[in-house]
Amino acid sequence: MENLIRKVEELKKSNAKKIIDERINEFKNIKKSDIFSELCFCILTANSSAERCIHVQKHAKDCFENLQKDELAERLKKLGARFHTKRAGYIVAARKNKKNLCRLNNDGKKAREWLVENIKGLGMKESSHFLRNIGYDDVAIIDFHIIDLLARNNLIDKPKTMNKKKYLEIEKILKKIAKNLNLTLAELDLYLWYIETGKILK
Repeated sequence: MENLIRKVEELKKSNAKKIIDERINEFKNIKKSDIFSELCFCILTANSSAERCIHVQKHAKDCFENLQKDELAERLKKLGARFHTKRAGYIVAARKNKKNLCRLNNDGKKAREWLVENIKGLGMKESSHFLRNIGYDDVAIIDFHIIDLLARNNLIDKPKTMNKKKYLEIEKILKKIAKNLNLTLAELDLYLWYIETGKILK
C-alpha cells in the first residue's frame, strides 16, 4: 500500500491535482438537466471505453430522452456505441425513473442499492460511476484498471468474477487508502485512473 500512497502523494503536488479538483467541482455542480444524460453515459460505459462513450454522449445527448428505441439504437450504432440495441432499450426503460434521479438518498451506498435494483443496465460499477459523476464521493468505481492496479501492488488477488460481495471487499480497501491520503473515494478514483491510464476523464 505504501508504494501506491507515495505515487498519489506525488501526484497531489503536480498539475494533476488542479485538473482533478476541477473535475470533482464539475461533478458536484452538475445541472439537474444533465443528470439523465449522465445516467445514459454510464449505461453505455459497461464493457466499453470511457472515451468512446464521451463521444457518443456528446453527439446523442439530445436523443436520450426523446427518440423511440429503434431510432435511438440506430443513432447509437452510427456513433460507434457497443451493444447499441440493448443499451437503447435500457435508456428508454430508464426514462420512467428520470424524476427519481434527482431524489436519490444522500448516502451513496443506499443510492447505489436503489440504482442497481431499479435501473436496467446498471451494476455496482456503473451505479457508482453515475453517482460519482453527479457529485457523490462515498462510493468506489471498481473497473479493470483499478483491479489491475491494486493487484500489481499486492493489495488484492485479481478476482475471476466480480460479485457484490467482492466489490464491497475491494471498496473497503480503497476506503482505507483514501483515508490514508485524506481523499474522498471520488478523488482517489481519479488519481488511480491517472496512474493507470495517464488520463483524467470522468
